[in-house]
Amino acid sequence: MSAPTPPTAELHLHVEGTIEAELLVRLADRDGLPLPSRDPAVLRERYEHFADLQAFLDVYYANLAVLRTEEDFHELATGYLDRARAAGVRRAEVFFDPQTHVGRGVPLEAVIRGLSSAFAAAEETHGVSAALILCFLRDLGPEAAEEILRAALPLREHFIGVGLDSAEVGYPPSLFTRVYAMAASEGLHRVAHAGEEGGPDYVREALDLLHVARVDHGIRAMEDPELVARLRAERIPLTVCPLSNVYLRAVDALPDHPLPRMLDQGLVATVNSDDPAYFGGYVDENYRAVARDLGLDRARLAQLARNSVDAAFAPAEDKRRWHGEIAEWTARAG
Repeated sequence: MSAPTPPTAELHLHVEGTIEAELLVRLADRDGLPLPSRDPAVLRERYEHFADLQAFLDVYYANLAVLRTEEDFHELATGYLDRARAAGVRRAEVFFDPQTHVGRGVPLEAVIRGLSSAFAAAEETHGVSAALILCFLRDLGPEAAEEILRAALPLREHFIGVGLDSAEVGYPPSLFTRVYAMAASEGLHRVAHAGEEGGPDYVREALDLLHVARVDHGIRAMEDPELVARLRAERIPLTVCPLSNVYLRAVDALPDHPLPRMLDQGLVATVNSDDPAYFGGYVDENYRAVARDLGLDRARLAQLARNSVDAAFAPAEDKRRWHGEIAEWTARAG
């Protein structure tokens, strides 16, 4: 029997990475779009082995051609919420990549309104508190990031923050200082991918230049003891994605993952799923995997869940309720 998993917040989840093969086929059929196969099993086989992040991104972006209308984005978001509810997610702060869709000719309003219409009702329909974080594709450069932020600001009520994703190497956080200052002036929360492919210097830049509240991934910070000490002292959350790190070769195998060391050194590490349709599972499956392969006991799983709630951009009263649910789970598990 699988080990139980605690109630949790999920803070590192790309909604475009939740497009399951069945939904891919359904949306492609609806619009008469070509696919490499109409067989979901064959499509899933393409997800099993990625040589590196770029190999994954090639498949990932090709699949997104099926997302064209507000209805498509609403259906995508609802599919994630269905799975999040089953995974015990209480709070989901979800990344989306508007530049990808606008670049294909999809209206920005269709993207944002389609996703937000599902998330706005998520607490009522799924028991999940959900919010959107608009991400900049770092490989498109800082000017494009500024352009998409300006375009999105009339829809500011539908997202709570900004992030920085896509291939790290060659696109350090320092390139995006100005657009992050723009986001700060709008009262937006700021996070950024750093320290997955890029080294500890990328994490430091995200902290010093982008003034992020959370670091997404951040596992390579463990290479720099001074940086680890800073992350511990400043209580900077790290949104770690264990199964994703293995699939993209950031670590060789899950037993080699630094997550236990991160907890041992007092870091605010959290567990998340990243792109679960591609990387071996949703957040509950990540919890079960680290329990099994890293030997994390229930007390440590509960600590990861508490860290996730502490790191969420959610009202204090909600956090108190979720902490209570984690405490109840811990008592039952004990």
